[in-house]
Amino acid sequence: MLSPSHPIARLLHLRRLSISPRDHLLLRFAAVAKELSEQPPPPPLPSRPGSPHPYDYNRLMSAHAAAAERGGPGAVAGADRALHLLDEMRSLLGRRPDAACFTTAAAALSSASQPGAALSVLNAMAVDGVVPDASACTVLVGVYACRLRWFDAAYEVVRWMAANGVVPDVVTYSTLISGLCSAGRVAEALGVLDLMLEEGCQPNAHTYTPIMHAYCVSGMIHEAMELMETMVAAGFVPSTATYNVLVEALCKAGAFKEVDALLEESSVKGWTPDTITYSTYMDGLCKAGRVDKSFALVDKMLSEGLRPNEITLNILLDGVCRGSTAWAAKCLLECSAEIGWHVNVVNYNTVMRRLCDERRWLAVIKLFVDMVKKGMAPNSWTFSIVVHSLCKLGKHHEALCLLGSEDFIADVVAYNTLIRHLSFLGKTGEAYLVLDEMIEKGVTPNNITDSLVVDCLCGEGKFLVALGYLNRSLEDGLSRSAVSSIVRGLIAGGKLRELHTLIGWILGQGFILDVYMYQELIIAFCKKGYCRGTEMYKVNHTLERMLRLT
Repeated sequence: MLSPSHPIARLLHLRRLSISPRDHLLLRFAAVAKELSEQPPPPPLPSRPGSPHPYDYNRLMSAHAAAAERGGPGAVAGADRALHLLDEMRSLLGRRPDAACFTTAAAALSSASQPGAALSVLNAMAVDGVVPDASACTVLVGVYACRLRWFDAAYEVVRWMAANGVVPDVVTYSTLISGLCSAGRVAEALGVLDLMLEEGCQPNAHTYTPIMHAYCVSGMIHEAMELMETMVAAGFVPSTATYNVLVEALCKAGAFKEVDALLEESSVKGWTPDTITYSTYMDGLCKAGRVDKSFALVDKMLSEGLRPNEITLNILLDGVCRGSTAWAAKCLLECSAEIGWHVNVVNYNTVMRRLCDERRWLAVIKLFVDMVKKGMAPNSWTFSIVVHSLCKLGKHHEALCLLGSEDFIADVVAYNTLIRHLSFLGKTGEAYLVLDEMIEKGVTPNNITDSLVVDCLCGEGKFLVALGYLNRSLEDGLSRSAVSSIVRGLIAGGKLRELHTLIGWILGQGFILDVYMYQELIIAFCKKGYCRGTEMYKVNHTLERMLRLT
């Protein structure tokens, strides 16, 4: 229990928050937050390199690109800065960047989820007459396989490399395997692994880790552990990243004893747990309600020379919300200056999300106001949480005004949140107004937007209008969620003839209906009652027609 004279206790008392035996979590968190805030920030990177030589430019670009690889709020800024330096070389200095400079900029843009910009950089490389090397080709494989999932194009790059004397290396193949695994195409990834071995290219830990991750995501932990044993038997030492994948899977399964065993045996097995390892373990413990043990791991980290980072701190903050109350965490945020804790937008989002779980919608709004007063810029997650809370309070007009404000920049996620609430309440007219406002503000609708609009139209029985809207949205590619919505709507409305016409038209345009679409179709038929009794033939007829067309 906190001493009444303790600063945290006084601050909590000022906010009329009762002190309970669980409040030691608040004290522990405040101490960790203060310690992290007292760590000196890394020195800022210079705006220009020391000389105009491509080598010096590439060193500075690589430093900015590292932020993009780490992800988070600095990813886009790091990638943009790397691109700016590349453009500076090409236009202002009149120096031709080498392959390494182009590759660094393209890799940074790909890591920042800007695949189109990455392709533009690689295209500029070809225009400048710079011959791509294995690293540049590998980045292109990553853009196609990991970002865009254009696997035919990725395979074509690998074939081009082999035909033009640019030998695909272990990084090239590992990148392709990573993309395939992220798309759930594990069998195909194993085929690429076999191809590597046939070509005499030895895999490493980075090759096996994506396959292990795919197994773990599918709940196949036993297969993942067998793969690790295969790696060790073949002489490949699993990396810390490989073990981190296994730790995450074991935490999700609640197998904390196995995690403890992995950590205890780490020195014998030849790997060293890092901050990600402990943060992952803490996250699993917090979600399982074992917050005390999660905080105890901080001392273990420090004893091993590891420092908690902002991700670790946010996991612990989430633990405070779970182990105490989100209201207590809200008070911590509000008195962050007194504690000496440099809060950020992610911390606010975490507590606001937990306040939503506790249905404290008004507290979310008050915390949002506190955040803005402190000069913190909200991000898309913030807007989504606040809009959701305003809608729960019945303040849809205020939510729309917030999204339309010139002071903030909302994205498609926030608009989708408001559209979803309005459509659920049957306020389709207002939902269309939000859609118009969104487009007018220059925010491009995504697949979820299309699905929500189609749901609205089908709910009103405007099936022809919904089909017309879907037709226009297909210009940017097949949206599985939007097609699923129209399929559900047509079946619920008994419009089977229109359903057959739609399926024929989609297949006629060259789009492929995957197994998930068939699953959606069968579920929709079952919910409508077609899979029982004499009307089962309608389901069979639809499925047979789809199979004939494909």
